[in-house]
Amino acid sequence: MHQKSQSRMSRALTPLIWIGPAVILIAVVVIWPVVVMIQSSFQKISRFGVVQGGNGFDNYTKLFDEPDFGGVMFRSLIWVVAVVVLTVVLSLALAQLFNQKFPLKRVARWALIAPWAASVLMTAIIFKWMLDPEAGLVNMILVDLGLLDALGGAEADPLGKASTAMPWLVFVAVFVSLPFTTYALLAGLATIPSDVYEAAKMDGARKLRVYWSITLPLLRPALTVAALINVMNVFNNFPIIWAMTHGQPGYSTATSTIFMFILKGTDIGESAAMSVVNFGMVIVLTAVFLKVSRWNTEVAR
Repeated sequence: MHQKSQSRMSRALTPLIWIGPAVILIAVVVIWPVVVMIQSSFQKISRFGVVQGGNGFDNYTKLFDEPDFGGVMFRSLIWVVAVVVLTVVLSLALAQLFNQKFPLKRVARWALIAPWAASVLMTAIIFKWMLDPEAGLVNMILVDLGLLDALGGAEADPLGKASTAMPWLVFVAVFVSLPFTTYALLAGLATIPSDVYEAAKMDGARKLRVYWSITLPLLRPALTVAALINVMNVFNNFPIIWAMTHGQPGYSTATSTIFMFILKGTDIGESAAMSVVNFGMVIVLTAVFLKVSRWNTEVAR
């Protein structure tokens, strides 16, 4: 009897040998930093990182009283929605295109990988150089086309004003997000059986009807995963905005992640509070997205 009990316990503990390292890694890399982050948000910390004692909710009170806090959070939401929606829509079109047969299809697919393979920071810096008001390629093209005067004259600076800087930041974010999203949707398209399309063709369904009633529903699992990963990546994106504008002028192009980094230079406790708010907002956005996308609803085949 004792041997049977030991045998059952041994079988129950065997999976821990395989999942144990992963659990430890998650605990050390994910859970522990979150615990420290939350703890730090209730402490008074000097600019040099020395904990000077508890600070209650003062860090959060100070954060919410920041005059730019509301604008930064609203801008963060617009940033995520704009980049993710544009990325998904364009990726759907590109995935459908690359799923067809055409000359140099393989070369075109390889070319699509380039923005993804390159460093995001390097890509952002290249675009910043291109948008330089004096020697940037964009200004040179505008001069050649005679359009520069209409955009502000010889000192036109696309990154110097929020009204022009934010669209360019969104463009760069979409540019670097397209390859992954397109390939994720291509993988989803590859799982759709061809006989479904053949049956729809025999029934006389038009291409638009087939895409809307067959392709999109069967593509939903891949679309959900790709969009969800984009939501989390875009919300936490730092290199693009920091490299191109530093959140300036003022905080007019700063998102919550940039705002958090700026606060770190003056008040680490307040920055930790901003980190907790960021973490909570990511969870809320993810939950809302999963609710809206009905990710766990079975797709009818």
